Amino acid sequence: MTADVSENVSDNAARDAKPENAAAPENAANSAEQDTIRTERDSLKAERDELKELLLRRQAEFENFRKRSEREKTESSQYATGELVRELLPVLDDFDRALKVEAGNAEYAKGVAMIYNRLYDALRKQGLEPIDTAGKQFDPHLHQAVERVETRDFPDHTVLGEFQRGYFFKGKLLRPAMVRVAVNP
Repeated sequence: MTADVSENVSDNAARDAKPENAAAPENAANSAEQDTIRTERDSLKAERDELKELLLRRQAEFENFRKRSEREKTESSQYATGELVRELLPVLDDFDRALKVEAGNAEYAKGVAMIYNRLYDALRKQGLEPIDTAGKQFDPHLHQAVERVETRDFPDHTVLGEFQRGYFFKGKLLRPAMVRVAVNP
């Protein structure tokens, strides 16, 4: 009976020892599989992060494109309007000169004044602004000196008069004013 017990113990020990030795290769296989999964997971995370960054860049580029397109459309519209206003300035100047000439018929002069006022108001609503010149210091960016008058009655480089009115259109110089400038001898 002792022999049977010792045989049983040694069989049990051998059986128990086999799963431990067999588990080691299984654990190694599981560990290798887990490493592969981790590596794949990490590469997928990196790819996801790259795609997120790419998406954000594309969204920003699209937003910039949209804003640039809107700005170009607005600028194009303003440029076209500015060119139309520039084309109408000689007509406005002609009305201005016509109003300075004495007319034989008061009703006719009143009608011309009304047309001038309507045209001028319409252009002002679009963004036309006259340049104020009388008594101002000459500014070569705003004024074109057509005549220089030697005088001691006014400070040097003072605008004495205006031959043709200058205008801004929406804050930008559309046409400089043609002026007479005082020059001290």
